[in-house]
Amino acid sequence: MAVGPSQVRILPPAPSDMMVKIFEVKPNVPRADVITEAASAIRAGGLVVYPTETVYGLGADALSSKAIDKIFKIKGRETKKPIPLAVNSIDMARQVAELTPAAEVLFKKFLPGPLMIVAKAKPNVLKLITAGTGKVGIRVPDHPVALKLIDFVGGPITSTSANLSGKPAPLTVREALEQLGGKVDVALDAGKCKLGVPSTIVDATARHLKIFRKGPISEEKIKKLLT
Repeated sequence: MAVGPSQVRILPPAPSDMMVKIFEVKPNVPRADVITEAASAIRAGGLVVYPTETVYGLGADALSSKAIDKIFKIKGRETKKPIPLAVNSIDMARQVAELTPAAEVLFKKFLPGPLMIVAKAKPNVLKLITAGTGKVGIRVPDHPVALKLIDFVGGPITSTSANLSGKPAPLTVREALEQLGGKVDVALDAGKCKLGVPSTIVDATARHLKIFRKGPISEEKIKKLLT
């Protein structure tokens, strides 16, 4: 089915770059043809701005070193900072991460949801993603558009926020594109993000959990589950 003029907008190019296709999508019933185009852009090495329940993310093929390198350059992100990944199931998470028993419990209790679990990365994960730490952050967004996008890509995508490093994480497509301009290929506009704050990050690689970043899921809830 062709995308009608009411569903797609074209952003004029930023001072240097390409055109951005902006698709308006219904959060609960994203159109397959729109998600197909966004997924195709990712599989071709492009970048896609997509919605989650927390903030808008910047999606790229997790297996493409060229695409990951683009993210570092576009965001102005230091290469010593890892890039987290988004998956749509625990089975997909196991493809890229070694989940400890505690991580498995957290995964089954809180995901999909605003929690990122840091686990030991499997050998197939790019060093650019782990930044040499040997660890990878895994998250399952609680948003139908994000989950459908991952499904159509057929594998993990990046889950870094769609902003310039050091700038506020965007709650709308407009906020994301004001920072990233024409440096992305596709943007999926599902309106304002529900929670509006980044996810909680917990390191589950060691015996004792460590909270790297506070967020919507409290440290108390996480530790209570495992006591």
